[in-house]
Amino acid sequence: INAEYMGTPTNGRGNAMIKSPEEQDLYYYYVGWFGTLFALLLIVRKTTGQHFFDRPSAQHSQSFMDFQRLYIVVYLIMTGADWLQGPYVYALYKHYGFSIGDIGVLFIVGFASSLVLGPIVGPIADKYGRKKMCLTFGVLYSLSCITKHFKSYSILLVGRLLGGISTSILFSAFEAWMVHEHQQGEFSEEQLALTFSLSTAGNGVVAIVAGVSASLVREVVGPVAPFDLSLFCLLVGSILIAYKWNENTGDSTINLTSTFTNAVHVIRKDPMIIYLGLIQSLFEGAMYVFVFMWTPSLEATTSQPIFHGWIFASYMICVLIGSSIFRFCTERNMKVELTACYMFVASAISLAIPAFSMNHSVRFASFCLFEVCVGMFWPSLGCMRSRYVPEEVRATVMNIFRIPLNAIVVVVLLNVETVEHYVFMICVTGLLLAWVCQIQLLNRSKKSRTDKTRI
Repeated sequence: INAEYMGTPTNGRGNAMIKSPEEQDLYYYYVGWFGTLFALLLIVRKTTGQHFFDRPSAQHSQSFMDFQRLYIVVYLIMTGADWLQGPYVYALYKHYGFSIGDIGVLFIVGFASSLVLGPIVGPIADKYGRKKMCLTFGVLYSLSCITKHFKSYSILLVGRLLGGISTSILFSAFEAWMVHEHQQGEFSEEQLALTFSLSTAGNGVVAIVAGVSASLVREVVGPVAPFDLSLFCLLVGSILIAYKWNENTGDSTINLTSTFTNAVHVIRKDPMIIYLGLIQSLFEGAMYVFVFMWTPSLEATTSQPIFHGWIFASYMICVLIGSSIFRFCTERNMKVELTACYMFVASAISLAIPAFSMNHSVRFASFCLFEVCVGMFWPSLGCMRSRYVPEEVRATVMNIFRIPLNAIVVVVLLNVETVEHYVFMICVTGLLLAWVCQIQLLNRSKKSRTDKTRI
């Protein structure tokens, strides 16, 4: 979370040039990892017949290409705004002179606000409109950026509160809007999988570009500059939503309480949705814990400062590799439910390794493998949600399952010093449980399709 300058040889703290040969060796070690992973990405994409800028296929209509382009452009601008902030939130709080304990409270407030207020976001989006909720995201996250100009702890707490609510909107309302428009356009399920895959791949590219851009403006202008650049992206994205997107809703005829009640009823009567929700909570819970733990885990294996920027860039390359693998599998008609099973096993193995090894290279390689799994997870989850979660309560259901996700993260963060030595095994346990749920989902999907075939 405290990723620092990337692209120039700093000592990892972002404020001094490399001082020793050991630091220089470690710097070029990470650059070498980045170059190797980038070459691997090119090999994977070439081997699977993919290109970074695919030409429109003849099998895709112009209306689909226009719709897909409109969604992905806006989505990547908004996620770019998020990426511009992420690596420098911790650094800004530290710059303002707050202690590690105070900073920890600020982060917990963000997750807690998403935990408490996130479930309200879904019903509002489903009833009053996903476009309106996406515009609300732009407003709230912009206000959160503005609070970063103040050194007041209470104002920064408000900013984290707004940021937590914004996160819930970003990971629910945008997808709900896209899936509704996709179904309205009567586009195919294969095209939906393609949109999810391109969104994930584009998100990885945007994350790298945002990291470099934020590093440059921070160095030239100051520690608040990345948040100002994020604010600009939020304004651009909001304008595009306001003038280019159509409005869509779930069931707009019922009140908010009924929307939430209906979503709970849908979840209770359909085991497929329950398994899908547990999968989301368990995997994302492990992922967010990993976000907090990878820095101290790597620092514990070397006496030299690590270079967060290059590590982060390497992780994003791995996400692109995962997205490419997912796309390769779907284009060859492999079931998403089946490929997800393999992905969960690989993710559990990847986080089990650092629990038993203190070797720096081994840990870093295992973390890269986990990020490949993350690149497969996002489009897989999106495809399965579009298949099993009813349209009229989609945003509400997605936010309900963010409750246990945020609860897991808050509990672990509150006790991180106590569980530090076995935190990765906790994550592995969660990932194995997600794997069990995925197997159940796979079996039920096979049975459901068999029953339909018989009918």
